[in-house]
Amino acid sequence: MFHQHTLPDYRQHSDVLESMIIKLYSKGVTTREIADLIEKMYGSHYSPAQISNISKQMIPKVEAYHQRKLSDKFFCVYLDATYIPLRRITFDREAVYIAIGIKPNGHKEVIDYRIAPSENVENWAEMLQDMKSRGLEQVELFLSDGVVGMKTVLQQTYPKAHFQRCLVHVMRNICAKVRINDREMIMNEFKQIHQQPNKEAAINVLHAFYDKWNRAYNHVIRNLKEIEPDLLVFYSYPKQIRASIYSTNMIESFNNVIRRKAKPKAEFPTEQSLNTFIGIQAMSYNERYFNRIHKGFGHVQDTLESYFD
Repeated sequence: MFHQHTLPDYRQHSDVLESMIIKLYSKGVTTREIADLIEKMYGSHYSPAQISNISKQMIPKVEAYHQRKLSDKFFCVYLDATYIPLRRITFDREAVYIAIGIKPNGHKEVIDYRIAPSENVENWAEMLQDMKSRGLEQVELFLSDGVVGMKTVLQQTYPKAHFQRCLVHVMRNICAKVRINDREMIMNEFKQIHQQPNKEAAINVLHAFYDKWNRAYNHVIRNLKEIEPDLLVFYSYPKQIRASIYSTNMIESFNNVIRRKAKPKAEFPTEQSLNTFIGIQAMSYNERYFNRIHKGFGHVQDTLESYFD
């Protein structure tokens, strides 16, 4: 008697195939490409619409992710936005607000994300308030770029938290406002600011930078002096973790993965499809790093715990 072992009785597709489809979808493969691959590999025919419906099985999991209870404290939280093509009525690139945190024990996770037509401080305020309502009571340090009003919003939501402006963003902004011939020298000198043994030495380097370039770029230096209180906050923490907390590079690497995987899709047809796609990336990231300690944090766990009540 013939009995097929590939699929259970009365099943049109296997869990293995569904898992494969969801995995391919999360890698940025389009529904049409997935349908072609499945047919070539397994001989099973799926239309792009069927592939899309299978990927929609992740929607309840993504909704649960957005509503889950959060840890009560994170040592540092990185805030950044990236832009992904989305079609509502017309096609445009929309902002995906992302928050990634590292706990005092060194474990990191994508705390949450949200989608909006553009980046503004009001949307950040709503997202931060939602994070707090879901249990995140204490944050020692926030890291972000120069979004206008961000520091004020952080102080309103988490008044005890400190704020570090991303030095990489600051350096990019400086280079965009100086002559091309001066950029390499300015960049190399500005990098010295985060490579000092302590805050006092960093202040000396920063002030020497002011003195050298003030005459040529007075406006740039004046703007830099205005944000000086937010440039060297990371020196207040153990040297083992300083390399991780003077910039938002860690969250930008996650953003780069999202953009790379989203690129083959050209655009997302609905906000729900984009939300599902980002949710899969976030949950995959959290699963991958669930028990891994971020570089340097394992050596100073007790010290980091002491910053909290």
